[in-house]
Amino acid sequence: MGDDSSSLHLVVITGMSGAGRSTALKALEDLGYFCVDNIPPALIQRLIGLLGDDRELTHLGLGIDVRTGGFLAGAEEIIDDLTKSGLQTEIIFLESNEETLIRRFSETRRTHPLEKDGNLLQAIQRERDRLAPLRTRANHTIDTSGLSVHDLRRNIVSYIASGSRLSRMVTRIVSFGYKYGLPLNADLVFDLRYLPNPHFVPELKPLSGLDRQVSEFVLQSQETQELLRDLESMLLRMLPRYEREGKAYLTVCLGCTGGRHRSVAMAENLAGKLREKHKVVVEHRDIEGRR
Repeated sequence: MGDDSSSLHLVVITGMSGAGRSTALKALEDLGYFCVDNIPPALIQRLIGLLGDDRELTHLGLGIDVRTGGFLAGAEEIIDDLTKSGLQTEIIFLESNEETLIRRFSETRRTHPLEKDGNLLQAIQRERDRLAPLRTRANHTIDTSGLSVHDLRRNIVSYIASGSRLSRMVTRIVSFGYKYGLPLNADLVFDLRYLPNPHFVPELKPLSGLDRQVSEFVLQSQETQELLRDLESMLLRMLPRYEREGKAYLTVCLGCTGGRHRSVAMAENLAGKLREKHKVVVEHRDIEGRR
């Protein structure tokens, strides 16, 4: 195992076939996890050893179910060994009742991996017995019987986010100029064109919102301070709600006329206020103008 493997956060998604493992793994991928499905447990340590040398890889998600056949035996011991080695390991077990599983297999016309002679109920019961050792080791069990795919996604996102001081969703704050059009993929757009404009101050015109003089000019007005407080308060309430919906990215756009002064200064200041609790990146689309 690589020397950096202990910096990995491993989440194992397992549980009943038809309970939503693919949806759960997709939610992990959107949270920045590198995911591998249907890996034989005996190969987990080898995979982690290979990935441990990648310093940029810090989150790994693995899907395990009965389709791994005989390799499933001993999976619980392998996971225990990984935990003892210092690797942050969590198991999420997806459960569902027989009635729901039978309905889901009927609707999708899929065959259960353990189904023989068309007896789906017996296949589900055999699978439940085989997965019992992993279920007892689960850190988090989700009964998906009454959940939609969106509900399951929110549950996964909420559980993963609860273990971190910072949110998992990345908030992009983009400054822009209305004269060049709205940014693509904008989720929230705020018009700052009523704020005091440094463009009409000769000594400030050639500078940008990244310069201290411009930032102080914009932020000193009462209107700017009121807007800044309102935006901070609103976003601190809204961002967790967007994250619960499973969004991996949220783009907040602040626009002024040319995208060089007011929007830039406000974007930098707002980002600084949100970074204590949220992952924030800033982009100044039009700070250099357009040709």
